[in-house]
Amino acid sequence: MIQIGDKIVSAELFENYFVCHLDKCKGLCCVYGDAGAPLSEEETGILEKNLDKIKPFLRNEGIAALDEKGAWEFDTDGDRVTPLMGHDDCAYSILDNGIARCGIENAYNSDAIEFRKPASCHLYPIRLSKIGGNIALNYHRWDVCKPALKLGKDYNLPVFRFLKDALTREFGEEFYNEMEEVYREWKKSELE
Repeated sequence: MIQIGDKIVSAELFENYFVCHLDKCKGLCCVYGDAGAPLSEEETGILEKNLDKIKPFLRNEGIAALDEKGAWEFDTDGDRVTPLMGHDDCAYSILDNGIARCGIENAYNSDAIEFRKPASCHLYPIRLSKIGGNIALNYHRWDVCKPALKLGKDYNLPVFRFLKDALTREFGEEFYNEMEEVYREWKKSELE
């Protein structure tokens, strides 16, 4: 673990390579799990405010789930999450040629809303947790992402660089630049 400001960063974000390979995984992270995507309190308000603008970008089953459950819900642990359709698919997920994608992001890309998608989705495979007063950034391993590891290695793209936009969005450009500096020092020490 590496301390950067008030963040505790797993070295795995520098050691592992990653590039989403949607042709292989089919966006399974949007349609598999026992709860929806984790949301901050701020994000729940954004989804509530923009729900009517997002719905045109969703499939009928997702709209029905949102009509029944609302823009978000609490999971069994009491955390705010996106609702599910049935037991697996995020209510905001859509299917595009057999690949699950984010309807919220489609609304954003079409300039219907200014919110791209939940930070937990944008940052994946990084998962955030609290350690004392610090935020920990950990690498989440999942078998379905094995093709992403190979593709990341092919592109020589460490996890943190693949997530540059998401990390900058969530923590700012200064934090991301510090990650780059830590990475350069880490690579230099590997060569010594």
